[in-house]
Amino acid sequence: MSVKIYPINTGFIRLDKGQYITSGAGYGQEVDVPTNSFLVTDGNEKILVDTGMTETPRADWHHPGSYQPEGSRIDQKLAELRVAPGEIDTIIFTHLHWDHCANMKLFKNATFWVHRRELDFALDPHVLYYKSYESENLDVEPPFKGVTFKTVDGEYQYNDFVTLFPTPGHCPGHQSAAIETEGGVYVIAGDAVFADPNLEPDEHRGLSFTPMGRYVNVFEMFESMEKIIDKADVVLTGHGQGVYDQKVYP
Repeated sequence: MSVKIYPINTGFIRLDKGQYITSGAGYGQEVDVPTNSFLVTDGNEKILVDTGMTETPRADWHHPGSYQPEGSRIDQKLAELRVAPGEIDTIIFTHLHWDHCANMKLFKNATFWVHRRELDFALDPHVLYYKSYESENLDVEPPFKGVTFKTVDGEYQYNDFVTLFPTPGHCPGHQSAAIETEGGVYVIAGDAVFADPNLEPDEHRGLSFTPMGRYVNVFEMFESMEKIIDKADVVLTGHGQGVYDQKVYP
């Protein structure tokens, strides 16, 4: 069995580095970060981890200056890998923020998996997170409206090479996916490890990694980052450009 992981860039979000990425360092510095999805396959089953972000007008509504380049919608990116939406067997969502679950209804044959706690929160979010989940309270329709999910609660071995495990903190029901490959364990972190700078040492605090700036629970966020880094031989971040150092892993 040869498991391969293909990183997919579905567009760019413009955000404040200190607010979202590096927990205070870099406030006022605007950066454009990719929104990463991943195709995982053993040559037989085709699994997508997150479906990525929405088109430019809606992305700009969320974060002014954000954009989806032409041809970057998830189905268009999969076409570059010679994969049609109908060939995707399973979609695993790390979480249900707007930039990770757009266009999910394109995948007519897929089974959708999400953590139970995340689905509960997404369907009835706190007012501070209406926009993150595209709540109908804002007169918009969330991409997951009317969708049937399979839910997990805790760690779950999906198959011989994919294990889901809870990594809350960025949002209440975040989960990550550990992928067993011939080159070691690759953890698709989602936004539990937001971007490349989070994998660098925080010399000010004496830490081997840099805590993130965007979270609902700072202690869960910290513990989830520790868990991922301990479990992974390689961490694939939710918004880091570094995942594109290779076209395919391992």
